[in-house]
Amino acid sequence: MALAYLALGDSYTIGEGVAPAERWPVQLATALQEAGHVVAEPQIIATTGWTTDELDAGIDAAAPRGPFGLVSLLIGVNDQYRGRSVDDYRPRFTALLQRAIGFAGKQPRHVLVLSIPDWGVTPYARDNHRDPVQIARELDAYNAAAQAICAEHGVAFVDITAISRTRGAEPAMLVDDGLHPSGAMYTEWTRRALPVARTLLDDEAAH
Repeated sequence: MALAYLALGDSYTIGEGVAPAERWPVQLATALQEAGHVVAEPQIIATTGWTTDELDAGIDAAAPRGPFGLVSLLIGVNDQYRGRSVDDYRPRFTALLQRAIGFAGKQPRHVLVLSIPDWGVTPYARDNHRDPVQIARELDAYNAAAQAICAEHGVAFVDITAISRTRGAEPAMLVDDGLHPSGAMYTEWTRRALPVARTLLDDEAAH
């Protein structure tokens, strides 16, 4: 039986501006299949622009039926974009992480969290006169909070922020809006997430 995969998030998970096959959760499922894991096409609950509370409501509306063998979570950029504090983000992220663990059969080792990429390096941010230093500082605080919460819950945390800062301004790494990642950037994220996901699934197979 194929392993069920649930991907939770926002534009970065639904893949704003890219073909469905280029979305990073779909690329991850494909890469896992190529590595010998039988993984179903991911069920994606994500919409461009969603904040933590909007994702929470979206999960309620979609009512996914677990348990899932793998659950991924990437959320928070729109909270930061709307000017919410890290103190506001922390409990909302915690609640979503706990929901993710629940969907994974209450097994934290089945959950994977990706850090929030830094959109401050993009042409969109530049053209809209957004301060890249402030964006980076705020996202660092968000990601530090998320990483700490993941550690408390025994959940794997994958840093893709560094690659977003290194290559996120390259035209090939962006779709036409100059903000959202291209399939090529999602491939880079998948490369970071794949070994962690494989370890999670290999550990499960050993149990």
